Amino acid sequence: MPIAQPTLSTPRLLLLPAQPAQARAMLDFHVRNRQHFEPWDPKPGDMFFTELYWTMQLRQRARDWEEGRGGRFLLTLHAEPERVIGSIGLSNISRGAFQSCHLGYGLDQHCQGQGLMREALEAVIRCAFDTLRLHRVQANYQPHNLRSAGLLKRLGFEIEGHAKNYLYLNGGWRDHVLSARLNPDFDPEHMLA
Repeated sequence: MPIAQPTLSTPRLLLLPAQPAQARAMLDFHVRNRQHFEPWDPKPGDMFFTELYWTMQLRQRARDWEEGRGGRFLLTLHAEPERVIGSIGLSNISRGAFQSCHLGYGLDQHCQGQGLMREALEAVIRCAFDTLRLHRVQANYQPHNLRSAGLLKRLGFEIEGHAKNYLYLNGGWRDHVLSARLNPDFDPEHMLA
């Protein structure tokens, strides 16, 4: 039986499980941050900036959790739970001998520099290790993204390598730094198949 995706709470944030009802808030988040995310993301398709697109995306992210493939948390401030200010995704969950996932995240341009993403990522990583019982969380970033490099280092991620032309983003192939954080309390006796 699948584990229900929890709502996570930190001193300043609520991290809500992705649900289609939040489509308008996600659309608003991406419209507000269109230029901010452009260097880091694939070029959006024609439907990306529509409520229908986000309804379908959030429905799929909820299904991903139910099927054990991934999960998406939407970041909101306690004082403004209806306004999305960030997003964190766990994707490509792999079980068996690997017990790993990829981590992705984005924060509203007006909320940077306040430690909010670190606060949120600590909660999501704890969920990945304690609730999902994963052994490793992998996070990759473009070499010139110094903000992500510093954040991941502070969170205990270690660089494991460099990948040439790793992802096609913003109209071109981009190199990435590969990093990971291991679960120090991982117990193979409790591995999920």
